[in-house]
Amino acid sequence: MTVNWKALAATLLSVGLASLLWVRGIAPAVSRVGTDFPGYLTAARIVADGGPAARLYDDAWFQDQMRHYGIGDPKQGKFAPFPPPTALLLIPLCRLEPLNALRVMTSVSLLCLICSVILLRRILNWSLLAATAFVLLSGYAVSNTLRFGQPYILVSASCLLGYFEYRRGRPLLAGLCFGLFVPIKYFPVAFLVYFAFRREWKVVLGGAAASAAVVLASVAVLGWPVHQQFLASVLGNHLLANLSMQDPFTASFQSFDTLFRRLFVFDPAANPHPWLALPWLQGIAVLSTKGAILAVAIITLVKLARDAACDCVPPSIGLLGVLVLLLAPATATYHFVLLWLPVALLIAHFLRENAFATAWAVLGMYALIGFLPYGHTAVFEGRGALTVLAYPRLWLLLLIFSVSVSFFLNHSRQARTAAAAPTC
Repeated sequence: MTVNWKALAATLLSVGLASLLWVRGIAPAVSRVGTDFPGYLTAARIVADGGPAARLYDDAWFQDQMRHYGIGDPKQGKFAPFPPPTALLLIPLCRLEPLNALRVMTSVSLLCLICSVILLRRILNWSLLAATAFVLLSGYAVSNTLRFGQPYILVSASCLLGYFEYRRGRPLLAGLCFGLFVPIKYFPVAFLVYFAFRREWKVVLGGAAASAAVVLASVAVLGWPVHQQFLASVLGNHLLANLSMQDPFTASFQSFDTLFRRLFVFDPAANPHPWLALPWLQGIAVLSTKGAILAVAIITLVKLARDAACDCVPPSIGLLGVLVLLLAPATATYHFVLLWLPVALLIAHFLRENAFATAWAVLGMYALIGFLPYGHTAVFEGRGALTVLAYPRLWLLLLIFSVSVSFFLNHSRQARTAAAAPTC
């Protein structure tokens, strides 16, 4: 009897990763309430009880409400920087006890995880084992999403469904899926902007309709003042990585914003050992770095669009997804479940182009993001120039972006050269 070693390896990997997910994510989520979920649940309870939604961004008052409801640790509780519609997310669960509500949320997230695996399998024609292993290779991302009661698996599943419907020729439904979570988690807006540049207006219309419906429902339920407060003060600080009750220098955010703040801004308590005490350089470094990355991305996307021999949508969506997280002012481990669709599309594209080394390199970096022991790199934080070693997730993401861009640009150049070559 011949043994299918590839299938056996995929099976063992999937079983091992699923076991790890149970230990790190599912078991903690069904046994105790973590640090993030109480913020979502408290906001929903306030809204359901008809409380003053305009005070959601008042951290002290919000913590008092957490004490009143007995939800989580008030010292760690806050609603900012969530957009106001986030307060509606858990209203169906708000009458449950906190642990029971988290268990329901965990069940919904697990259902969406299973749907994500099935969607990936159908989109890319991968085996069920390969799709399962790929999703679970996101490691800390998926386990911490479950453990902390975050909704990012729902967002990622919605993006996968949107892309699946787009490839099936249902652009309006695809747009609805992409736009549903835009007012709560901004990530999918990049895809809608991309389709707008492609003038695929049915996708854009669907996304705009879904987003508008969520925002209008939020304004109707919460009132306008809380939305005005979000736009006037919360959103801007979020985009600059200045989050209330958070260390603005922390490497936990793994972003260029906090990296350059750590390197160049002196603070006697929070950052006594910057590399260079040149605070004016921090803003310049952030803008120039992000501007350069964005410019390279735009050039690459344009070249992909002009490559007549290439189905440019999958690699473009892949590159955009990586770009959004790379430019984000603050990321946590659980944000990286949003890479399921983008990285899978990149890997599938490289495999179709027989660029197996590139595909395996991107898969390896994606797995490293999921399983790197970040505690071992945190010791470099705040140690002058060595601080850069405390940002491995940022550098791995930049490497995925750079490897992908290099392939796309070189492949496009080779295609043009081949097309221009004389024939016998």
